[in-house]
Amino acid sequence: MKLFRKIGLFAGPIALILMLLIGMGTPQEATYKVLGVALLMIIWWITETVHLAVTALMPLILFPLMGVLDSKELASMYGSNIVFLFMGGFIIALAMEKWELHRRIALKIINTIGISPVRVLLGFMIATALLSMWISNTATTVMMIPIVGKVLSILHDKLKFDNKQIKVYSVILLIAVAYAANIGGTATLVGTPPNVQLAGIMETQFHQKIEFSSWLMIGVPFSILLLALTFFMFRFFMPKSMLKKNPNAHEIELEAPGKISYQEIVVLIIFVLTAFLWTFKSLLNEVLPFELSDTIIAMAAGVSFFLIPSKQEEKRILEWEDMKNLPWGILILFGGGLSLALAMKKVGILQDLAEGFISLGIENPLVILIGFTFIALFITEIMSNVAMVVVFVPVVAEIAADMNINPLYYSIPVTLAASCAFMLPMATPPNALVFATEKIKVGEMVRFGVILNIISVIIIVFLAHFYFGSIFGF
Repeated sequence: MKLFRKIGLFAGPIALILMLLIGMGTPQEATYKVLGVALLMIIWWITETVHLAVTALMPLILFPLMGVLDSKELASMYGSNIVFLFMGGFIIALAMEKWELHRRIALKIINTIGISPVRVLLGFMIATALLSMWISNTATTVMMIPIVGKVLSILHDKLKFDNKQIKVYSVILLIAVAYAANIGGTATLVGTPPNVQLAGIMETQFHQKIEFSSWLMIGVPFSILLLALTFFMFRFFMPKSMLKKNPNAHEIELEAPGKISYQEIVVLIIFVLTAFLWTFKSLLNEVLPFELSDTIIAMAAGVSFFLIPSKQEEKRILEWEDMKNLPWGILILFGGGLSLALAMKKVGILQDLAEGFISLGIENPLVILIGFTFIALFITEIMSNVAMVVVFVPVVAEIAADMNINPLYYSIPVTLAASCAFMLPMATPPNALVFATEKIKVGEMVRFGVILNIISVIIIVFLAHFYFGSIFGF
């Protein structure tokens, strides 16, 4: 991996220089400049030469120096309303994690559903997906892994499953947690970075606003359907003896989370109120004397945590020092993605790519939809899902626009596919985290991942072609 990063460190700038030399003095010089920066960023993103956020800062440095865009225009991309929408979501998640409300929710769900192997699988998948709708899928997975270990020891000690059965089941349960974390994030606009990136691109490039409530209408059905099929896939591969009813299972319970604290109640109230306002914002705006937006709601919720006392040493629910745990890099990544998309549109790269694709003579929108979804899904196995959306969504959206099709017809499936990287450990942080437990082999993840990738494409294409249009009017 170190060698791969070193190669990327030099390959990126070399690609940029080559593009500059090829374009020098030609009518398309600006196009080649943007292509060079795009290649540099893609190479660094794929090889992870530096942190993804560091790569995302390159447009802010290179485009003004090259005369492509001025720094003021670029800086506005890093501070767009979409960036602050996700920042508000991150602060809510930070409060949940600080006071361990997410752990209480997870344990409550698992204890309610039951401790038999099949129910445990279902409970973990539901708990992980529900939490991942609102907090980072990475944080959700980190929190669930120790609980998985506790459950496995209970199954071994109290339900008397042997080591071989537990080994097979542990692989299934850990991978199921990772997959559920990826799937759960697709349900809400703030659930995963690619969703927010799509909203930013659509708003800045195509003047189409994706509301939180509108995304719920497509994200929730998709995630429920995919989660259900994922559960049945894993149930099929479970040891047959674990499918039989165990008379002792109903007597076992995970550790109780204890009495709910004042701080957890405050976080829960703000969390529920925020979700309510996001969902019913359009109806509320018809009667309120002012207009709410998803960003205003998110930031108001985030700021409120710094105002409400925590009843601990005169401190608040959140202190500014807690903000060091906020994933600032993701916020910068959004800005870099929007900046790159803006530059690509300004110099006409997106238009050229769209015209080039149309010249191939592929006219059936459904065939194109299937192709784009497959490409996106397999690219995201080796490339950051946010980076993939940054590069690919503007292209497919422009192709759609040139075909007189709503850009969302191709853009939403590509974005959903970006969160369906199930084959490789390095594809998403949840995959990497469960792989790091050293209980899973790459081949085992690939086996389940291939099946689920195919299922994902089928679901995405079906919903995009027959359902998404009714929500967004295409």
